[in-house]
Amino acid sequence: MSRIRITAIAGALLGLLVPATSQALGHPVAALPGAPPFSDALREQLAQELASRGPTYVPRSRNRRADGSPRFTNRLLLEASPYLVQHAHNPVNWFPWGDEAFETAARLGRPVLVSIGYSTCHWCHVMEDESFDDPEVARFLNEHFIAIKVDREARPDVDAVYMAAIHAMNGRGGWPLNVFVTPDRVPFYAGTYFPPNDRGSRLGFSNVLRMIQQRFEQEPERVADIADSIAARVRSNLEEIAATGSNIPPESALTAASELYTARIDPKWGGIGQATKFPSTVPIRFLLRSQRRSGDATALRRVELTLEKMAAGGIRDQLGGGFHRYATEPRWLIPHFEIMLYDNALLAQAYLEASIATGREDFATITREILDYVSREMTAPSGAFFSATDADSLTPSGEAAEGWFFTWTPAETTAVLGAAKARIVNAYFGISEAGDLDGRSILRRWRSSEDVATEVGSTAEAVLRIVDDARAPLLTARALRTPPLLDDKILAAWNGLMIQAFAQAAFAFDDDAYLRSAQRAAGFILQQMRSDRRLSRVFVNGRAAGPAFLEDYAFMIAGLIDLYEADANPRWLREAIALQAVLDRDYLDPTGGAYWKTGHDHEQLLAREKPNRDGAVPSGNSVEAMNLLRLEAFTSDPRYRERAVLLFSAFNDALVQQPTRLPELLLALDFFLGTTQDVLLVRPADGSNESAMRSALRETYAPNRIVSIVTEGKELQELTRLIPQLSGKIAQRGRTTAYVCENRVCKYPTTDPEAFAAQLTGSNTAAPPKP
Repeated sequence: MSRIRITAIAGALLGLLVPATSQALGHPVAALPGAPPFSDALREQLAQELASRGPTYVPRSRNRRADGSPRFTNRLLLEASPYLVQHAHNPVNWFPWGDEAFETAARLGRPVLVSIGYSTCHWCHVMEDESFDDPEVARFLNEHFIAIKVDREARPDVDAVYMAAIHAMNGRGGWPLNVFVTPDRVPFYAGTYFPPNDRGSRLGFSNVLRMIQQRFEQEPERVADIADSIAARVRSNLEEIAATGSNIPPESALTAASELYTARIDPKWGGIGQATKFPSTVPIRFLLRSQRRSGDATALRRVELTLEKMAAGGIRDQLGGGFHRYATEPRWLIPHFEIMLYDNALLAQAYLEASIATGREDFATITREILDYVSREMTAPSGAFFSATDADSLTPSGEAAEGWFFTWTPAETTAVLGAAKARIVNAYFGISEAGDLDGRSILRRWRSSEDVATEVGSTAEAVLRIVDDARAPLLTARALRTPPLLDDKILAAWNGLMIQAFAQAAFAFDDDAYLRSAQRAAGFILQQMRSDRRLSRVFVNGRAAGPAFLEDYAFMIAGLIDLYEADANPRWLREAIALQAVLDRDYLDPTGGAYWKTGHDHEQLLAREKPNRDGAVPSGNSVEAMNLLRLEAFTSDPRYRERAVLLFSAFNDALVQQPTRLPELLLALDFFLGTTQDVLLVRPADGSNESAMRSALRETYAPNRIVSIVTEGKELQELTRLIPQLSGKIAQRGRTTAYVCENRVCKYPTTDPEAFAAQLTGSNTAAPPKP
């Protein structure tokens, strides 16, 4: 499928698709309404950048000349971030985040608007269209404020500080996040989406601007007092997390969390919530471990129900295989149509673990379809993974509509499949004349093949065959539509999550293609996004940019550990250890425990966050706890365990008082409090019986383990220095030999797959090896 890339800005959601001509690109850069003229140097730089876009460049703005060229251009055209470039032709005098903007605000005595969003944010697009692209709104903003645009995906540290501020003010946040701050960067008022005009009790954006301008000028002391109060609350929320001793959360925290989640899951549709449902609100992998530990059948049933209903609903792209962001109602039917890399990485891991834990092949199939979607639609030629696709897409008339690309009418399916087959496909996927969104239907799989067969006078087998055969022609027809914008920036953290998903699936399915996907992405990040041993956050427009954050290191380390287990190449484990060394040096709080979001030499913001909550994406500290435990299990280095203990101690109160606040950290706590298996497979040079032994390992649900597969000879000798437990291990009688160790004590080595499987599940631990 050919996608339009956001960084190319080739597809406007806010106006007509009129290409600028080469003559049009010769227009000088016009002054922005209400803003001082740019310097000659900046005007020349913007003109050259605009000209370099070429004659097919489509400005993303309603404000265009008759020849299609942009009426306005601001500094954001020079930025790398796709989200910032989206706003490059607003009449607003936008600045990127940086000292220049705040120094200008201080010199002019103005308040600052910090507007934060991301490139596939639907309501960010709406507010841009309604307000930021309006010349009169821009005039007032330019005359009385300094305006800054921030990409939350490139600068999650800035986003975290101001999101904490809006929570301190009114308890609710979201994007776009619009925060009014003093010239010294302290917030005093905040909101999310503002409509252009007053709607009931909700102030319109123009009135908000007037109110803020008046208060800032007429009540400076009150503004300062509010700012001081909010600053104190932000620092308390983000910074004051520290260990007061060695206090490991008890096992009761695991039990309490499991009971809370199980009680909250919708018994009819799965998931948690009514107005909206997010896949991340049900921590599938934690509940699978909880069920394994306690045998709670109710937890397992509700986990399976949630996975079934999500997979059957409109939140899943029933043709393409990926998952949309979230559902806007309890049945998982009507999604918010953006597709995020991190959601699909985490869902792939959840469905994969569920398939192993339950033996359900349908969950394995869903895992494969997610990964195949990412391989096809979200993978760069370099092998790294793109970030997201937009919720909106263009209709044939050029209008932007959320979800249009993914929805169907009976007439459209009939045109592709013919009337007879379309009748069956429509019945199966719920495609009707009435539709779900403006007469268009969202595909779902709520009806069984038997039910559809009864309706159409066929057999269940024939229905499934026709539905399966219809996918390819429907996808081909869909590919002719204008697809959603593709955000093709590459984020280290999100790539780490997807490397985990591909590596885990490569191991579980014995799939070389998935392994290559993980290898290529990991190789790209390490080669193109690392300098002097330190990672960069983002790769866009052919270059790496921005310092990495805690989650970039933590997620990449986790991905590299999984890749080592799947690939058996010690390079990946060594790279994980090298990244961990940088994290410990630059991000660790050695006395208070856990890790700061930013490095010691990072820009100093209002607060230095120590991430203490899991959201749609796990916090870096939650993932890092598991990394430390796994690295200690591999290397026997006690420093890793000491840091893990201090990390748990820092979050002890949070886990005891609010056990569902950090569900990903519960995975690490389960690993820490339970029995960890060190699984060592030593193979002879010819690999005899290795496949059968790997099969036993792949088919056993034993999440709290590490795996090391090594070949006898030089490789084993060298790796023993890194993994001491390999010392003295051999491939007995020229066959791949398994050593299953718990608490550094190994069971009888075995070359028999059945005996190996029994050891992995904890049975027959003292039986002598079979001859």
